[in-house]
Amino acid sequence: MCRIMSRRPSDSPRKQEPASRKQASNKRQNRLFEDQPSVPDYMLEKTNGSPVRLIAGVDEAGRGPLAGPVVAAAVILDPNNIPEGLNDSKKLSENVRLSLFTWILSTADVAIASTGPSRIDGTNILLASLDAMRRAVDGLTRRPDHALVDGRDIPQGLCCPGSAVVRGDARSLSIAAASIIAKVTRDRMMRRSALLYPDYGFESHVGYGTRNHLAAIADHGPCILHRTSFRPIRVDME
Repeated sequence: MCRIMSRRPSDSPRKQEPASRKQASNKRQNRLFEDQPSVPDYMLEKTNGSPVRLIAGVDEAGRGPLAGPVVAAAVILDPNNIPEGLNDSKKLSENVRLSLFTWILSTADVAIASTGPSRIDGTNILLASLDAMRRAVDGLTRRPDHALVDGRDIPQGLCCPGSAVVRGDARSLSIAAASIIAKVTRDRMMRRSALLYPDYGFESHVGYGTRNHLAAIADHGPCILHRTSFRPIRVDME
């Protein structure tokens, strides 16, 4: 039995944040990212020794969806043959992502790993994502000298030294390339899953909690691809 839970605004009223506090928070955030380029560049890679040293960019796709795996990619770009137009995958159209996906695969060292719903539910999405990132780096044909990892955390057991890069897909070309590989791969996995589980519309929302997806879960209950530890999904085991 599946129960979709909703919360009305009145259930958890929030106090209005004072304008002065909000402004101070915004200023701190702006200072934190004032060195962020308008588009990703290769400066972090050079700072860590490229082209003499091998630098891998690492990113994931699929932390937020209610269904499907989280997919991680690791990419070592060829400094002499970097695809043009690399950027955070979320800022690119699907057609551009697909074109860059093919270009990256043909010019870079790429590895992909994923963690499925059962592992996500058995641990948590952060640990599952970091583990997929670690395995993606391990899967590269050449061991990198350093990994630039998107986010605030570095996977435990990484085969090389690493740096956590907040908003890395908007700062590093290598991380941006990894974000594209991870996003396109995961979208394809979910669209193929729609052939096995046609009742949920995975081909359109790729597992995210859209209105149609929530309605399908309410009608059919969750399938094996759903993350039963995620709100608003609840599974009654009795």
